Parts: sequence; C-alpha cells; structure tokens
Amino acid sequence: MSETLSPSEVFTKLLEGIGAGRFADLADLYAEDAVVEIAFAPGGPRRFEGRTVIGERYLELAAGIPFDLTPVNVVIRDTDDPEVIVSEWDHHVRNRKTGRTVTAANIQVLRVRDGLIVASRDFHDHLALAVAGDGLPQLVEALGGA
Repeated sequence: MSETLSPSEVFTKLLEGIGAGRFADLADLYAEDAVVEIAFAPGGPRRFEGRTVIGERYLELAAGIPFDLTPVNVVIRDTDDPEVIVSEWDHHVRNRKTGRTVTAANIQVLRVRDGLIVASRDFHDHLALAVAGDGLPQLVEALGGA
C-alpha cells in the first residue's frame, strides 16, 4: 500500500518537476477539481480550474518559456491547518538564448488533500520573469501600456 504524500512532499515534487522542466508530469499532482489562482498574473487568465486545464496550462508554459528555472532558498511553512502550507523560494532564471540571468521571488499557498493539490494561490515575480525571457514589451502590452 502506498503512503499518501504530505503537503510539503507534494510541493517538493512540484518544485522539482518545474526545475527539471517536466511540465507534462505536473498535472498528476493535482486533484480533478483543483483550482489554481495566480494572483498577480499580468493580463491573461488568473484562475485555472480542473486538472485538465491546469495540465494544458503547464504544457503552454513549457512550449513558451525561453528560460530554465532553478529553485533556491526554499522555505516551507506549516500552518494550523494540516492541509495547508505556505512556501517561499527564489528561482534562478537563465535565458537559454541570451544567457541573461535574474532571480524571481515566489510565494505559494497550497491546500493538499489525500496527496493531491486541491487549491493553489501563487504569487510570482512576473517582472523578473519578463526580463529574463526578453518579454518586457509583451508585459507592458498586457498591462495596457503603449
């Protein structure tokens, strides 16, 4: 009989998968009815509902990001609710084409039930990610700039 993963263990698998570029595998960490909210996402959708939609989003990211993400300075905090953790970490971001590197700060609040993510509220440094990916013009456009 397999043991159910704790919220910290699920987060660790998620972060390892992102760092290794295994985006196609990440949807398996989510419940069928999971909800992901990306609170500060510029433009575009900020809420994704359901494992299938979340998986499609990860595949879009995998196809579109021109950089590698290496997680560092990872801190996982337990809360009074055994299903909920708060994680903080930085991504060292390296553009594959230009070699440009930046550091992007992240915070994520995860609710994990029966070893699967049922809810995630994500806070990422989208400006740093745009700089790393040479995407500042697209970021300005998404924010309604000229």
